[in-house]
Parts: sequence; structure tokens; C-alpha cells
Amino acid sequence: MFTIEMTRLHEIMIVLYAFSILLYFLDFLHQNQKANRFAFWSLSIVWLLQTIFFCSYMYHTGHFPVLTLFEGLYFYAWILLTLSLVMNRFLRIDFTVFFTNVIGFLIMTIHTFAPEQTATREVGNKMISELLLIHITMAIGSYVLFSFSFVLSILYLLQYKWLKEKKWSHRLWRLQDLNKLEKISTIVNAIGVPILLLSLILGLQWAYLKLANVHWFDPKIIGSFIVFIEYSAILYLQERKYIFGRTLAYWNVGAFLFIFVNFFLVSRFSQFHLYF
Repeated sequence: MFTIEMTRLHEIMIVLYAFSILLYFLDFLHQNQKANRFAFWSLSIVWLLQTIFFCSYMYHTGHFPVLTLFEGLYFYAWILLTLSLVMNRFLRIDFTVFFTNVIGFLIMTIHTFAPEQTATREVGNKMISELLLIHITMAIGSYVLFSFSFVLSILYLLQYKWLKEKKWSHRLWRLQDLNKLEKISTIVNAIGVPILLLSLILGLQWAYLKLANVHWFDPKIIGSFIVFIEYSAILYLQERKYIFGRTLAYWNVGAFLFIFVNFFLVSRFSQFHLYF
């Protein structure tokens, strides 16, 4: 009964998610404030349904749901949607919710078609610990922050392109100025980097304590440290004024694309991250 009810709830979420994205796209094209309002409230309902699903799943399984790829994708999408709504409320940068939730909808679609994974009791007892849960939660949190930085960088590149081509459309005036977009993306990266570092330290510590044979040159471990080094290098180079503006935005985009490669492709070859 639980599975059937949650499946129906999930189907409603996907439909509402798609509907809200379409409305935001309409607003993006034609500056339709009515579509923007309907999209926001539809997305708010999606967030409410996601929260209900998340809490129900956690109650049903008896653990914080981040231990498998199936659970991790959902948690990522939920955090991303939550952050986008909060940022929209306090920063009020037009189109951030639209572009951020294009990523969220993509993740939810992948989650929908991903095979549901459940850990056996033996594996669950072995893996469930506060250290592991904090490691995974912080890693996903850092990825969400980098996702938001990616969206801001895309908006920066669009704004730069429209200004250079002197396309004085309504989309240009609704975006924040280039300096603010760059500043916020930098702040988001600066928060995400230490969170990712702490996550990596906790993950390695958990592996050392819990796993008999740890492959320290595992592709996933190497890929995760490359992500950390990429974003650390971006912050350093920007601080030293070696990169800025459009170049900085391209670096942010490239670093985020590597996160996707690391998350979905490199993990397939990992012997370390068997369950997530």
C-alpha cells in the first residue's frame, strides 16, 4: 500500500514540476507575470509533496534516506528546490528558480527511472552511522551550492551576451547586474568548498574505520578530490585576480559539468561507493 501511494504521489510531483517549468519558460520568453506566479505556487506544491514523500519514506525505511543512489538523487533534488525557493525569496534574482529547477527536474526524472535500491539488513547495519550520514549529507549540500553557482554563471553569460549584442529586451532588465551575479556565485562557492572538504575528510575517516580494505586510489575518491581542487583553484585564481567576469563564469560551468561526470559516470567504476 505504501509503495502504491508513494508512486501516485511521485507521479503528481513530476506532472506539477513539468507544468511549473513550462510556465517559467513562458515567463522567460514573454515576461508573463501571471505565468510566473502560477509557476511559483506550483513549484511550492511540488516542494510540499516532496517533503511529504521524504518524511514518509524516512518513516517507512527507518533511516535517513541518502544511502543509495536512488535516495541520494531525491535528497539532492529536494535540497535544490528548497534552496531555489529560499534564494528567490531573499535575493529576488529573476530566472534563478527557472534555471535551477531545470536541473532539479532532470534529477527527478533520472530518479523516477532509476531502479529503487534497498540495503539489506546486514549492509544497513554496517553502513548506517552518524559519520556516514553526515558525510553524504554534506557532500550533497555542497553539490547543491555548486549547482546554484552554475545557474548564476549561466545567467552571467546570458547577460553578458545580450549586453554585447545590445539586445535591450525585457529579459536583460530583469536580471541583476553582472557584478552582483559574479559576487553571489563566488559566495556560494566559498561556502560549498569547505563543506565539501569536511565531507571528504569524514568520508575517508568512516572508510578507514568501517571498511577492511579501502582502495585509496578508487576513481570516486580521486574524482571527488578533483572537484574540491577545481573549486578551490577557482576561488584562489579569482582572489588573485587571474580570472574574473566571463572567464570565471566559464570555469564555474566547466567545474559543475565535471561534478555530473563524477557523480554519474565515475561512480560506476568505483569499488568504494557501492551503495551511493
